[in-house]
Amino acid sequence: MLKFTEEHEWLKIEAGVATVGITEHAAGQLGDLVFVELPETGSTFSKGDSAATVESVKAASDVYCPLDGEIVEVNQAIVDDPSLVNSDPQGAAWFFKLKLANPGDADALLDEAAYKELVA
Repeated sequence: MLKFTEEHEWLKIEAGVATVGITEHAAGQLGDLVFVELPETGSTFSKGDSAATVESVKAASDVYCPLDGEIVEVNQAIVDDPSLVNSDPQGAAWFFKLKLANPGDADALLDEAAYKELVA
C-alpha cells in the first residue's frame, strides 16, 4: 500500500512498518542534494515531527514523520551518497523505516491519485 502526505513524503506500508521517503516532486523541487541527516534507530516520533533533514544547493528542508511510531531502520546509503535521492527518490533512496504505533492511521493519508492532484 502506497500513501502520501501533503508535505511530500511517501510511505510503503507492510506488516505495520512504513518505509518512508520523499516524493519525486519534492526531490525535483529541492534540486541536487548535498547532505542528508537521518534520525537515530530507536527514536520515537509523533506525526508531523521533523525526523530528517536534507540540504541541497538551493536550501535546507525538513522531512516530517508521517505518522506516530518508532524508527527501526535508516538508509545509510543516502547519507553516504545524497544524490541517490535525486536519482531514485521513490525507490532505493528511502529515508527510514517506521514501526507504526497505529497502522490504521495511514488510512487518513493521501492515495496516489489524490497526491497527483495536489501537485498538479
